Amino acid sequence: MARQLWLLRHGEAEPHGTRADAQRRLTERGVDQARAAGAALAALGIVPEVVYTSPKVRARDTALHACEAFGITPVEHAALASGFDAAEALVLAAGDADGDGRVLVVGHEPDFSQVVHDLTGARADMKKGGVAGVRLDGGRGELIVLLRPRELREIG
Repeated sequence: MARQLWLLRHGEAEPHGTRADAQRRLTERGVDQARAAGAALAALGIVPEVVYTSPKVRARDTALHACEAFGITPVEHAALASGFDAAEALVLAAGDADGDGRVLVVGHEPDFSQVVHDLTGARADMKKGGVAGVRLDGGRGELIVLLRPRELREIG
């Protein structure tokens, strides 16, 4: 089995202009989306070795709520705030572990859709609170699954 990169887009957040962009908080719906994503991944047996999150409040809080299902603490990673790309995704996915493993990253659009495309060739529309799974084998990637928030709620 190859390493897996799981991408979770932050949940629904307060509207733009409510406060500084980096400080925008999750709405109640966003909190529910985050918890549903974590519960669904856990129900599918997808427990990450490590979770990296953007330092922006809405992403960090999404990671914290999702990680309740795994019992692990997310690690802030500045590159996830903006401009996250496939090269950085491969670095995070490689981690310190050898062989198989799963890494979850929590961040933003349009970065995540572009990363999925660059790694797999697939065109993905990452919804707020949605998840994409990518199997990595060397420099090649394969899209395993793309799940929308409503599907994650049903699974979890």
